[in-house]
This record gives sequence, structure tokens and C-alpha cells, in this order.
Amino acid sequence: MTTLAFKALSVFGGVLGGAIDAVRTVTGHGKKAVDHAWQAPTPTDRRSPCPMINALANHGYLPRDGKNVSLADLITGFKDAINLAPDATLIVSLKALQASSTGSFLTIHLSDLAKHGVIEHDGSLSRHDIHSGDNHTFAPELWAITASQLNTETISIALSAQVRKNRLAAAQSSNPDFHMTSDDIRFSFIETASYQLVFGPGLDGEARTDWVKILFEQERLPFDEGFVRSEKPLGVLDLFAVQKKVEDASA
Repeated sequence: MTTLAFKALSVFGGVLGGAIDAVRTVTGHGKKAVDHAWQAPTPTDRRSPCPMINALANHGYLPRDGKNVSLADLITGFKDAINLAPDATLIVSLKALQASSTGSFLTIHLSDLAKHGVIEHDGSLSRHDIHSGDNHTFAPELWAITASQLNTETISIALSAQVRKNRLAAAQSSNPDFHMTSDDIRFSFIETASYQLVFGPGLDGEARTDWVKILFEQERLPFDEGFVRSEKPLGVLDLFAVQKKVEDASA
């Protein structure tokens, strides 16, 4: 993505985020008390292959039923939960909307994100590949292999890059249909960068291991364990800075 595209996305994200905040203020929506206690999804709730998105729904930052989730829901949900800036949210959300089965290009069901080749890809840290027949359900036995490598108090950039490489190598060796496009590879790096950015103290990694494991294993934000959302909005340039470090450590 060019520097001009970065700037355009940041401006668009800022304007859109500001407009959403203004609507919430005028309508009083932003003043309504919302229960953000974690609740397990019901059998009829929709969930995605993404632990973070599922966690936001489980906490009520996104619609708990996971249905007809709008771009505005995603922007406000990520901002309220982890202070992810609109421009960073848009990087994934605009792509995700391409998988929509709601009948509207402006909304998605969270389960739509399991559509292979849009956001979902082979080599997930916690899900089986599409070749297995189930690419969206948390796979404890697969995650256990990943989690066993996260054996330090915090996760360095180098360790997160190595864990990702190991998982991709394992998927490639066990899946005869393994395939990742350039977009798949980019989103795979973004996923690792995201947990480093959200659960680390800055742009140099060192995400708390227990927080990362809680996210993946329980699809819960680790508020009870001391997690506090960043005071500074986490923007697209922050995300891409961490992504670049993960890529460099993977070379």
C-alpha cells in the first residue's frame, strides 16, 4: 500500500469514525449502558474463525447474536473494546464485507468470515484448514501445539514469528490442498501483529502470554487478569509497523 493510500485510508477512517461518534451522541446511543460482561454464545449465535472478533461479540461490543453486523458496529466495537482506530479496523472490515451473505454489502453475519479465501486462510494458529471440512471451530488439539511454544511470560516478535512459521509448515505438510495467496499471507502477518499490538506495551511486541492464551482459548478479553485498553488509539500505521517487524523476523 502506498503512502498516499495510507493517508487516504487514515483520513477516511477518521471522518467515518467521527461521523459515527456524532450520530451516537445525537441519538444518545453512546450513552446507553451496555453490559460488557463475558457471555458464552448460545447455539443459535453466529461466530467467526477469528478469536478477537468472537471475543468482542461475547462481551457485547458487537451484537451478541453475531448477525447483521454493520461496518459501524465493527468500528465502534473495536474502538470501545481495544481502542483500535477506525483506519485499522477498516483494513480488515472492508475485506470482510466481501464475504457477506446477509443480502446487504454493508452488513455481515460473523459466520460469513469462514468463507475461504476472503479473510479466512489455511495455516490458522487455532483452526483447521478448509481441507478438513471445518475451518471455523476452535481446535484445542491444534492450538495446544501452538500454545506449547508460547512458554515465556511475554511473547517476543521473534517468538511470535517463529510460532507462525511453524504452524504454516505443519499445515503445509499435512494438507495436500494447502494454498495461501499473497493476501492470505498478508492477513496472516496482520493477525500475529494484532495480538502483539493489543496485548503488548508498544510497537516492539512482548504481548503477555497469558492474555493471548485467554483470547484464543476462551474468546474472552482478559480484563479480569489486568488487561486495560490502550489509552492511545491503535492506528493502521501502528499495526503495519508491528506487521513489518513480524515479517522481518520471519525472513
